[in-house]
Amino acid sequence: MSTTTISPKYQVVIPKNIREKLRLKSGQKMTVVAKGGVIYFIPEKPLSFFRGLLKGMDRGDLREDVER
Repeated sequence: MSTTTISPKYQVVIPKNIREKLRLKSGQKMTVVAKGGVIYFIPEKPLSFFRGLLKGMDRGDLREDVER
């Protein structure tokens, strides 16, 4: 767990160990969500990141159009 401080300009520095673990890059877009008193920073990823994500997935259990 790491801590950080909010600057007078309301900026937050993400600690180096977390930046490296998540492979964050300078200028990368983040989605910010506040829920239940917690702030989440979610890195946006390009669609190319998801290419091949489901490769090898078993499609045997998927319903056919006729079954719908």
